[in-house]
Amino acid sequence: MPTLLLQLRGPMQSWGVRSRFDYRDTWPYPTKSGVVGLLAAALGRDRKEDISDLATLRLGVRVDRKGVLKVDYQTAQGILAADLRGMRNVQSWRYYLSDAAFLVGVEGEEGPLLELHRALKNPRFPLYLGRKGYVPSPPPYLPDGLRPEGLEEALKAYPCLVSKKPVDGFLLALEGPAGRLVYDQPVGPFSERRFAARYVEERLLPQEEVPEGPPTWEVADVDQQAGA
Repeated sequence: MPTLLLQLRGPMQSWGVRSRFDYRDTWPYPTKSGVVGLLAAALGRDRKEDISDLATLRLGVRVDRKGVLKVDYQTAQGILAADLRGMRNVQSWRYYLSDAAFLVGVEGEEGPLLELHRALKNPRFPLYLGRKGYVPSPPPYLPDGLRPEGLEEALKAYPCLVSKKPVDGFLLALEGPAGRLVYDQPVGPFSERRFAARYVEERLLPQEEVPEGPPTWEVADVDQQAGA
């Protein structure tokens, strides 16, 4: 079954799975709900629209650069809900990943993946890396991202997205029948905010199993811009 690859890179990314009230966490790599949301935005789907077709895609992530975990501490003044006589400072801790790079793959039928590939090239809605304001740079679209290989093979064979490979190897996270439980599987439109658990198998890929990068097409684009 073919695979669609996309790159998720940018100064800031946040992929929450347990965000509650004033604490907004982030998973160490992109979540299923976050990737499905990005694909739905590329297609131009409203938050109330059905996303069951996207939720059935099998997800895999290769961590090319894990980034640095940071926190954005914010305060704001708000009225006390139980006591309108006074004001209080509302505190918020919002965790995010700085300068991370992920190769993401979704496995499914060729027709829907081709539509998604075209949508990523010309997205209908703005694309974010897990949170509004966290803009991808470069865009998620990969010109050669539609691959004939299965999910695992495509993630292994694609060149590293960054010029320097991680010293400890590449973390590979594949959706499967067993592994680590993650509560990020959409089970309804995003407006309903309903998510279930799925299994994710994590393992480490040695450096030598992933080709050198970045991809040649990206290097060519940079060279052309420099020449211009």
